[in-house]
Amino acid sequence: MKVTQEKLPASQIGLEIEITPEKTKETYEQVIKNLASTANIPGFRKGKVPRQILLQRLGGTRIKATALEELIQDGIEQALLQEKIQAIGQPHLRSSFDELINNYEPGKPLTFAAAVDVEPEPNLGEYTGLQFKAEEVKYEPEQVDKVLENERQEMATLIPVEGRPVQIGDVAVVDFKGVLAAFEGEDETGEPQPIPGGEATDFQLEMQEDKFIPGFVVGIVGMNPGETKEISATFPDPYVNEELAGKPAVFTVTLKEVKEKELPEFNDDFAQEVSEYQTLDELRASLEERFQKEAEQKTKTNKQEALLAELLKQVEIDLPETMIQQEVDAMLTQTAMRLSQQGLDIKKLFTQDVIPQLRERSRGEAIERIKRSLSLREIGKRESIQVSEAEIAARVQELMEQYSEKDVDEERLREVVENEMLTEKIIDWLLERSTVELVAEGSLSPAETETEEDTVAEPVAITETAEQTPQTIAESLPQDTPTEGE
Repeated sequence: MKVTQEKLPASQIGLEIEITPEKTKETYEQVIKNLASTANIPGFRKGKVPRQILLQRLGGTRIKATALEELIQDGIEQALLQEKIQAIGQPHLRSSFDELINNYEPGKPLTFAAAVDVEPEPNLGEYTGLQFKAEEVKYEPEQVDKVLENERQEMATLIPVEGRPVQIGDVAVVDFKGVLAAFEGEDETGEPQPIPGGEATDFQLEMQEDKFIPGFVVGIVGMNPGETKEISATFPDPYVNEELAGKPAVFTVTLKEVKEKELPEFNDDFAQEVSEYQTLDELRASLEERFQKEAEQKTKTNKQEALLAELLKQVEIDLPETMIQQEVDAMLTQTAMRLSQQGLDIKKLFTQDVIPQLRERSRGEAIERIKRSLSLREIGKRESIQVSEAEIAARVQELMEQYSEKDVDEERLREVVENEMLTEKIIDWLLERSTVELVAEGSLSPAETETEEDTVAEPVAITETAEQTPQTIAESLPQDTPTEGE
């Protein structure tokens, strides 16, 4: 079999394949033989249909098309083996099938053109001596105080209050019912339109301005138990329910009870209650160490992301469409699994109308992910960067012990570990040979400070869809108000 190769755009290889006369005749005859043994023609037993009758009943075009399909499929498979081509995805025919049928004559050579996607070869520029900026995340001591205060608030006991109006810092027990403001939500009868989910009974509301939509908490301040009042508030824009975003509303609120928080003291007893530590000093030291490590890790991540962004400016890769679509598939599958684990109904999120939009919006990220991966792998090969078997085995063993209660595929885990460790090693190698200017957090533009979550995690489109799952107003609030007697 004669095969001629041609390099095509988008990392494709064109193949011109010539099938020998012997093969074109052999396949044609075999097709007739197979059809004769299976064709159900009145008046003849299976396998006993005369050749001429078979050709008349089934038609020469159908038989030639069946033989041609086999010749093309077998021809491509043999060409890939003969030329030692590692194809990605399914090959496709470049010649017109109708023209091939018209030109196909058993016993004569058959030539057709096909194309296959192959893994692209990155064209790397300079990848050492890169210069770029990255944001430095610094440890803020106030973080420790904030965590401790949050824990203290969680441990608060609610004490009923009498003889004074409600104020900021209290917990108010209220009934409320909301409607859209006049001219914004009147239905056909002219009646105000109720807000979906905008109603609750005996709702415990922490009197902090960020605990409800703007204007609601402030409107309750100064009310006395038993009092009912209409309060104007405006939904923020953006809002989880897009139909309500930015719209004014009126809530009828009845204050039923006022409670105030009795907070525990910051002492060793508090530390023992909220942690495994015996003293408040030990707890503080632990939190300080944790936040310092987090700041260091975030800075390292920023440096890695800035490096990869700069590296991609030095790379040219002509990606095949098959590889892009495979990456999009992987991204959507990962996201679907994550959302399913969170208890969301995937069938409602991944509808036939939504999936094409998600695929298109995920395309850019998929391309970037592939380019990163191929570039790092190519650098690893050129610089002979490897991870030792001992390093991989140690990490796998550590994870197996950590997840001993779960059914873990050790072979698959090993692949993931090896890939992650090698990637980390290559990036560290590049960072050692680059110049990084650390700048203040928030000083770079969003495009320059993309985090790993933005660029490597699930498509933004799906995250947004998940966040827009309908909820009542009460359900969307933080459920962290302490209960009486806690």
